[in-house]
Amino acid sequence: MASKGFLAVDIGASSGRHLIGRFDGERLTLQEVHRFANGGVEMAGTVYWDLPGLWASVREGMAAAAQAAPGEIASVGVDTWGVDFGLLDRDDRLLGNPVTYRDDRTVGVMERALQVVPREEIFRHTGLQFMQINTLFQLAAMKFADSPQLDIAESLLMVPDLFHWLLTGRKCNEMTEASTSQLYNPVSGDWAFELIEQFGLPSRVFQDIAQPGTELGALRPEVAQQTGLGSTKVVLPGSHDTASAVMAVPAESEANAAPDWCYISLGTWALMGIESPRPVITDDVLQHAFTNEGGVGGTTRLLKNITGLWLVQQCREAWNRAGRSWDWEDLNRLSASATPRSSLVNPDAPDFMAPDDMPAAIREYCRKTGQTVPEDEGAVLRAALDSIALKFRQVLASCEQLAGRRIETIHIVGGGTLNKQLCQAAADACGRRVVAGPVEATAIGNVMVQAVADGLIADIRQARDVVRRSFPVDEYQPRDTPAWDEASTRFQQLPA
Repeated sequence: MASKGFLAVDIGASSGRHLIGRFDGERLTLQEVHRFANGGVEMAGTVYWDLPGLWASVREGMAAAAQAAPGEIASVGVDTWGVDFGLLDRDDRLLGNPVTYRDDRTVGVMERALQVVPREEIFRHTGLQFMQINTLFQLAAMKFADSPQLDIAESLLMVPDLFHWLLTGRKCNEMTEASTSQLYNPVSGDWAFELIEQFGLPSRVFQDIAQPGTELGALRPEVAQQTGLGSTKVVLPGSHDTASAVMAVPAESEANAAPDWCYISLGTWALMGIESPRPVITDDVLQHAFTNEGGVGGTTRLLKNITGLWLVQQCREAWNRAGRSWDWEDLNRLSASATPRSSLVNPDAPDFMAPDDMPAAIREYCRKTGQTVPEDEGAVLRAALDSIALKFRQVLASCEQLAGRRIETIHIVGGGTLNKQLCQAAADACGRRVVAGPVEATAIGNVMVQAVADGLIADIRQARDVVRRSFPVDEYQPRDTPAWDEASTRFQQLPA
């Protein structure tokens, strides 16, 4: 088979990477050709994404791919995090850098918005979990503040949509990303225009919904020239990174059989849930604070957003600002030496959304909840990791209740699988087998959707067969789960 490459541009909240995927008819291989940093930038009290800098990095990585695989790159697709967006005016000029979901403009906005439209009605339209960072509440914050941007905006593009527009000149809203907004109706498959009008938001800005696998066309001539990818097409992946990651879960499922597994896409966030053939918009889903997000291949990701390794990442950043130079292996050694389950926190508490000093925030939370205060760095890390594992246990119970069956296997995918201590703690706390890997699940899922669109792979089921053959995984069996029972009781009592 002639060599053909598919380029995944995978941009996370803290870093981005370009990987070339090649399928030889049996296995998929990945080649990383570029990596770059990302993060919010504070300017005059607002925290923005540096879109011009990210765009420069995207083009640099595409040029690196052209050099690494001359003439091979058939298509390229971009995936990012959810909820954030940019606005364009009638001349397609960007009306400012996108504001990050960790900016404080949405503090208190959800409560005010629910006075405009009740929670149950919003959920009936969207089936989405209520989080103050959702696009709905970001736009409501702008509306309540009489933002002039809403008056002159003509187009709303979610962050990956912005990159696809910069690549091709074509504007659309990719479905999996739109489904994170709390303005998308998963039953109709279109924007929830009735809800949009109830909030007084300009319906004109919302673009046509496009499905994963849609070919957007050729690169803009100047982009093709700058990058050296002259004949490369742009194909939409599941452009919400979790949609791509879940596509790459190496699960085995019999045709027409209900799957006995759930997934965790583990990184800064942990997104834990089950795959459903259709949206599930019921009182039970609302009560469990689960969400219906679009998946590839016509599936629905029925899941819960959990704070993931954000706590650990921010601890490391705080310590390194103070003069340490610790890498992830250093953190693993520190946490492994600490007493397990001694101190616990609720990872989703507002205390941990964006503190200036994460270790201090963890200690203060333990102090105010009457627990042993973790003094050294290892104890702080252990409190964070054990608490994340106990959150998995809590959400697993909800998954099983909503699915109406026992979950036998937890598939953990993404960069968080490198934290072996957390993977083992998840198995121990949940009392379930954990299969961890692949690490680069998001990029793999991105590539696989491009390969399906190209016709090299038939469908999502075959794609998962390829993933199982192509990438190693680690298995963790539960150990001493009863020791976690008492900790789980304490965890359930912690304030959110």
